[in-house]
Amino acid sequence: MEEERKVTEKAFLVGVNIDNDPDFFQSMDELVELVKACQMEVAGRAEQNLPCVNQAFYIGSGKVEEIKAAAQMVHADIIVFDNSLTPSQLRNLQNRLEMTIMDRTNLILEIFSKRAKTREARMQVEIASLQYALPRLIGMGQVLSRQGGTSGGMSNKGAGEKKLELDRRRISHRISELSRELKQVEKERKTQRKKRQSTGIPLVALVGYTNAGKSTLLNQMVDCYVGEENRKVMAKDMLFATLDTTVRKITPPGRQPFLMSDTVGFIQNLPTHLVKAFRSTLEEIQYADLILHVVDYSDENFKEQMEITKETLKDLGAEQIPCITIFNKADQVLAELPVCLRDKIYLSAREGRGIEELLSMIYDRIFADHKECVMLLPYDQGSLVSYFQKEGMVRELSYEPEGTKIRLQCPVKDYEKYREFVVE
Repeated sequence: MEEERKVTEKAFLVGVNIDNDPDFFQSMDELVELVKACQMEVAGRAEQNLPCVNQAFYIGSGKVEEIKAAAQMVHADIIVFDNSLTPSQLRNLQNRLEMTIMDRTNLILEIFSKRAKTREARMQVEIASLQYALPRLIGMGQVLSRQGGTSGGMSNKGAGEKKLELDRRRISHRISELSRELKQVEKERKTQRKKRQSTGIPLVALVGYTNAGKSTLLNQMVDCYVGEENRKVMAKDMLFATLDTTVRKITPPGRQPFLMSDTVGFIQNLPTHLVKAFRSTLEEIQYADLILHVVDYSDENFKEQMEITKETLKDLGAEQIPCITIFNKADQVLAELPVCLRDKIYLSAREGRGIEELLSMIYDRIFADHKECVMLLPYDQGSLVSYFQKEGMVRELSYEPEGTKIRLQCPVKDYEKYREFVVE
C-alpha cells in the first residue's frame, strides 16, 4: 500500500453551468474529489450560470478579475476548471489570472500519472499527456513567435516559434515511439489472454464507476479464497485509486477456480483520448464470461453513474456479456444484508456481508453449462484424472478395484466426450 502524500497546494475551483445543466452540481462535487485525489486542498470555489461558454475565457470576461481576487484571498496556488479548456482559453486565462491553471483533463492526467504502476499503464498515461500537451503548445505559438521576429531577414520565424516547432517534433516523435512500444505490450497481452483462454478458466470482470468499491470487493475475494496478503490490491476511498489491470485466481474450497479482473473505473466527462489511451486495457472486459457491475448504492447519483458505466460498456462492445449488478455500500442504506434478486445483489464489500451469496450467483452463471456426475476412470486413464484435478473439477475421489472413481462438475462438452466413463 502506498503512503498518503501530504497536501502541499491549495486549489480554487471554477465551474460554468451551461443552460442549467442538471449534471452540473454532480460534476462540481466530483471535481472536489478529483482535487483531493491529486493531494490538493480545496480552498474555495466559484460557479457561474451562462447560456454558452465564453470562447475567449470559458467564464464570462467580467468574472475573471473576481475569480482572481477570490483565489488570492484564500491563498490558492492553482485554479482548476471543471471542463477542458481550449489552448486559446488557457493562454488568455493565464495572462489575466497570473496563476497556474488546470482543467479537468489535466487534473485527471495528473492523478493517472501518480497512480500508474505497470509499464503499460505508464505508457498509456504518457501518450495521453503528450496528446493533451501538443495542441496547447500550438496555442502558445503566436505569443512565442513575437519574441524574436525579423524584418526582411533570412527567416521570418522568431526564436520562440523555432523552439515551438522543435518541441512539437520531440512530442510527436515520443508519441510514435511510445505507440510502437505499446503495440508490443498489447501483443504480449493478447498472448497471455490466449494462454489463459486455453485453460478454460472463466474470467469475471469487475467494472463500475470510480470509487464504487471494486478493489475492496476483489480484496475480500482474495481474503476469503486466496488467503495471501500480498495478492491484495490498493483500495482507498478516493477516485481512481486503481489504474492498473489486476487479475487474481479465485479458488473456493471444493469448487472450480475462476479469474477475477479489476481495472480503471469510469467517471463523468472522462476525456475521449483518455478512454482511447486505456482502450487496450479495457478491452479485457470484452473477453469476460461474466461482468460484475459494482455500484455505490450510498451515492445519491448512483443511477446516473450506472448509465455512464453502461454507455462505456456499450462503446467497448461488451453490453451483451451476462452481468450481475452489485449494489455495494448498501449497509449505509439498508438494515438487512445481503438482499439477493435475480441478477442483482445488495451487499457491503468492506464488511464482507454478502460475499458468499455473490459467489453462489457467480457460479450459477459462469458454470451454468456444467454438469455434475460420477466417472469411473480405468487406471490406464490416469491422465484424465490429472486433467480433471488440474481444472479444479473434482469434488470427491476414491480408488476402486476397477479404477479411479471421481465425483466432479465438468462442462457439458467434457461430459459428452468422456460419457463412456460416466457411472452416475
